[in-house]
Amino acid sequence: MQVMRDPVVIDTGHAFEREAIARWFAECRDLGRGPCCPITMREVRSADLRPVLALRDAIEEWADRQQRDELRRACRWLTKDATEKEAVRALGCVARGWSRGGQASRRTVRAEGIIPMVGGMLRSGSAMVRLKALEAIQEFARETDQDREAVSQGDTIRTIIKFIDCEDCQERELAVSALCDLSKSELVCGKVSELNGAVLILCKVCGSKADNPTIAEKAEKTLENLDRCEKNAVQMAENGRLEPLLNLLIEGSPETQLLMASSLEKIVLSNDLKILVARRVGSLFGGIVEKGSLEAKEVAFKVLEHVSANADSAKVLIEENVLLPLFRVLSINRTSLLPPRLQEAAAAVLANLVASGVDFGTVPLDGDRTLVSEDIVHSLLLLISNTSPPIQCKLLEFFGTLSSSTGTVLSIVSAIKSSGAITNLVQFVESDHQESRTASIKLIHKISFHMEYEIAQVFRASPTLLGCLVKVAFVNDGNAAADEQDAALQILANLPKRDKHLTRELMEQGAFKVAASKVLSIYRRDAGTGSDIYDNAVLEGLAKVLARITYALRDEPRCVSLAREYNLAALFASLLRLNGLDEVQVVSAKALMNLSLESKYLTSTPKFDAEQRSKLALFGRKPTNIQLCRVHSGVCSIRDNFCILEGRAVERLIHCLNHSNKKVVEAALAAICTLLEDG
Repeated sequence: MQVMRDPVVIDTGHAFEREAIARWFAECRDLGRGPCCPITMREVRSADLRPVLALRDAIEEWADRQQRDELRRACRWLTKDATEKEAVRALGCVARGWSRGGQASRRTVRAEGIIPMVGGMLRSGSAMVRLKALEAIQEFARETDQDREAVSQGDTIRTIIKFIDCEDCQERELAVSALCDLSKSELVCGKVSELNGAVLILCKVCGSKADNPTIAEKAEKTLENLDRCEKNAVQMAENGRLEPLLNLLIEGSPETQLLMASSLEKIVLSNDLKILVARRVGSLFGGIVEKGSLEAKEVAFKVLEHVSANADSAKVLIEENVLLPLFRVLSINRTSLLPPRLQEAAAAVLANLVASGVDFGTVPLDGDRTLVSEDIVHSLLLLISNTSPPIQCKLLEFFGTLSSSTGTVLSIVSAIKSSGAITNLVQFVESDHQESRTASIKLIHKISFHMEYEIAQVFRASPTLLGCLVKVAFVNDGNAAADEQDAALQILANLPKRDKHLTRELMEQGAFKVAASKVLSIYRRDAGTGSDIYDNAVLEGLAKVLARITYALRDEPRCVSLAREYNLAALFASLLRLNGLDEVQVVSAKALMNLSLESKYLTSTPKFDAEQRSKLALFGRKPTNIQLCRVHSGVCSIRDNFCILEGRAVERLIHCLNHSNKKVVEAALAAICTLLEDG
């Protein structure tokens, strides 16, 4: 009593459903007899089954008509006023008619506008109705793009996305499956891109594989379909899924590449994603900064600056040969082709790359040349003198970083010497551009260990440069950062200590007075603790600046006065107590040596009256109220003539002879030996 789908006729002339008669004949054989007609029970000569085409066509026509009538009746129930039972029955009818009814039924569904009606039922208050509607939509989505686009009319896609984010597992699973099939249409992908949060929801579902692997897999496939749309690729990138955007960057048209790069530049990337970007598109951006349009270059520089800020991704960019294009666009004969803002961006990227910790003495740039080859350094030094302050600042930072590495500092120093660029570099100490001034002071500090005489010569030639440096080092006006002040102090400390001209200039600037005050302050607060690394470095620099006074005592009477005023001998003797600060102890011992060498020239001989002189002649001894130094045979003190014996500095120097650092021992021994100078 069921409608036949594939009627066939046997030898007796009766018609049966193919599947049913085939099963009957099989049962006959199983019973050990020949096939027979199930109606007449007569045995048939042949088991051949001949199709009845006319009957099959008539059945199909009747079924289609029945289905169309049923679908039209269902239309009346797909409204807001339908009861739950009516709506569920109608949706079931539509789903069956679509999946089993054939092309005629599908044409009816399309013609009657049933697909949008089903989408409207997603907003029903009945959970059962919503589930049936999702099942029907899933059936529609398996067919053509035309059907998928019909489903996407109105707010249907938005509603499906809401189901994906709901707590009901069954609704969420059906919604993800439906959207997965719907996303095969580019038009649907575009509609999804217009919905805020849709991609984020799908990304969140993808991350829930442990909770529901099936839903997560469907969501993953949906995202793969959606990433063909540029907006979706951008939204995925904003949610940490960069691959689609990077693929469009690599394979897209120039317009698409620019759009993707502009979007990438605005995204905050984790360090892992920066490495991914550097590896996938680093060389691509390298080509753009050299040969792309101005608009493309600007975006490429911004992305490279963002990515190169991380040391690990910067190393990947170096591996991808980004250095050479950057150098080419910055070389002096090409910078005129770039606007200043792009020159600054290029210099910023270069500064980030050299801060990655790579040994640039071994990284090839162009053939046998490296970034620290003499002609390369010369070119960039020349650019510093012929560009704007922001670019100068980045290039100074670039050279400062290279000068911080023992592997490259000598190459930088050699190139600076051969180019004569030290004058220009030191001139930045007077710059009104604070960032450039800071960068130059840090650079000069790094190279001052290797070219202190060249730096001193520049300071000697200018009446104002040294004063500017002293102001940065000692005058806390709120404009100088702590690291800039420290670098300025270390430059002063590294200047040739026997240069009398610079010593006089520092005296005029009041540098020694401030240094003495700061040394006392640090010593009294942290004596013997060695707890503050920054203060220890500052103390070392201050001690070196103060020690300059002791190298000019013979030639500059004012230095003797300052040494007495600040009681330097006692101060340096106190600094010998600072165990763990080896350099401070070395500087202090050498200063005490210089001071002690002057003691014999500064010792005062006591004056005696006639009675005292007669007693001395008669008894061969001095009056009991007069104390003479056993070494200098005069009236000595640590303040007035720097006598290390009277100031009890000898004991501290002898204690230093047990030091594990040979330099401390040598300096202490040299200071002690000054007591033997006058026999």
